[in-house]
Amino acid sequence: MAEEIINRVASSKLVVFDLEDYYPQGRRVLFDIKDWLYEGFVLREKDFRALVKEHDWSQYQDAFVALTCTTDAIVPDWAYMLLSIQLEPFAKTTVLGNLETLESYLYQDIINNLDITTYKDKPIIIKGCSKKPVPSSAYIMITNKLKPVAKMIMFGEACSSVPLFKSTSSIK
Repeated sequence: MAEEIINRVASSKLVVFDLEDYYPQGRRVLFDIKDWLYEGFVLREKDFRALVKEHDWSQYQDAFVALTCTTDAIVPDWAYMLLSIQLEPFAKTTVLGNLETLESYLYQDIINNLDITTYKDKPIIIKGCSKKPVPSSAYIMITNKLKPVAKMIMFGEACSSVPLFKSTSSIK
């Protein structure tokens, strides 16, 4: 008689937390102002304001936008502020930085507003190996968010996890 195979992972009390489940859907746009600068380095206010006025801002409808300048130009803060004012009616979010900065900002907002009461006193595996661009900073943020309530935190997959934290209140 064959012995029944039992899936111990499926029957365990482990809770898998997958940051991909919280990935905000929507188009990401890197708005590089270098092309709006004279020779890519000098911001001429009159010319810059004219470009801002003529630009079709509606193309950023429901997009997540990262404002940046990829040259070594010194860009005054007001220039980014002016762009953000134009983007505000259309873009879901506007940040200063690259696309990784944008993803970190989006996850920070999500994690800060996350209700973690269901994770109280539970062993948690924060799932790794994402197919979506989950920033490394999001793993740190969720670890710090869950640590005060979790019984245990691990990283990886249930079949192969790295232990990170064990609550001292759960040690007997």
